[in-house]
Amino acid sequence: MQCDRTPSLYQVHNEDIVNHLYQSGFHTGNYADTLLHVRTIVYRLHALILSRSPYLTHLMSTSPQTGSQHLIYVNLDREPEVTDEGFHHALAYLYSGAALANIRPENARGVLAAACLLGGMDDLCNYAYELCRQSISLDTLPSWLEFVDSMPVPSDGSSTPIVDQHQHSRTAVFGPYAQRLREDIFNFLVVTLPNLVNYGGQATPTTPLPEGASQHADAGRETLLQVFARVPFDLFKAAIESPSFQLGSVHSRFKFAKDAIELRKQGIARGTGAEETVVLAFGGNTSQSGGVLVTRKLRRRQLWKVNS
Repeated sequence: MQCDRTPSLYQVHNEDIVNHLYQSGFHTGNYADTLLHVRTIVYRLHALILSRSPYLTHLMSTSPQTGSQHLIYVNLDREPEVTDEGFHHALAYLYSGAALANIRPENARGVLAAACLLGGMDDLCNYAYELCRQSISLDTLPSWLEFVDSMPVPSDGSSTPIVDQHQHSRTAVFGPYAQRLREDIFNFLVVTLPNLVNYGGQATPTTPLPEGASQHADAGRETLLQVFARVPFDLFKAAIESPSFQLGSVHSRFKFAKDAIELRKQGIARGTGAEETVVLAFGGNTSQSGGVLVTRKLRRRQLWKVNS
C-alpha cells in the first residue's frame, strides 16, 4: 500500500508564503522597515522576522527608530569567527530554511558562529556544527588547530599557562559548540589520524615518504610527527597521555612524544620561554595518562651579578 505524499493545500500555501518572504523579503528587501548595518554591509530587512533572534530583538529595542524604520548596528569587531558570509546565511535562515542549501563545509564555521550569536536557531547551529565536524581532515587540520589554540584552557597544575586568560576569546561566541569541536579535533588526532596515515605501515599516497627517507621508514609515523609538531600544547599533552592514543607499546608512545617535542622546539614551542618534557610514569595509578606524562615549565631567567 503506497502512501499519498502529495503536499496538502496547507503545506503548499505555507511554502508559498515562506518562499515569498525569502525572495521578496530577504533578497529584494521589499517593504523593509529595518536597516541593519554590519561591517561594510547594509541589509534592508523586516523587524517582525528579525525578532526571531533574541540578539537582534535586543538591538531593535535599544536602538533609535528613525521615522518608521529601525536602524541597528551589529558590532563584530571582537567576533572574527563570525564571517560576512556566515552572518548572511544566518540572517537568511531567519526567513527560510532554504538558506541551508548554501551552507557548505567551507563556510559552516562562520555560519555556526553567526547562528550562536543571533540565538534562537538551534536547528541551524546543529546543522552547521555537523558540517564542521565532518570537515575535520588532514587537509583542514591546520585551520582547526588554530581554532583550538585560540580557546582559553585552564591549567591543571602540571604546566604553566602562557595564554592571557583575561583576553576575550574569539571562540566564546560558539558557546558549548566550541568544546564539542575541541573534542572532535582531539578524537581525530588520537583515534582517526593514526589509522588514516597508516601508522606503523608502509608509504601510501596519503603518507608518502619524506625526501631522502629509506623505503623501510614508517611514512605514517613521519606524517603523524609533523602534525603533532604543530598541535597546541594543551591538546598535545592530552593526546599523548590518552590511553586511546594507540601507537603500540607505552615505550613506542614515549619515543614518539620525545621525537615530537624535538620537532616542536624548532616550531610551535620556539620562543615561548617554556620547556616541554615527557617522562614515563611508573607505579601508582597511571591509567589516566597511559604511562606517559607530558609537562611544560617556564625556563628560569638567568640572573646577572653586577659588581660594585
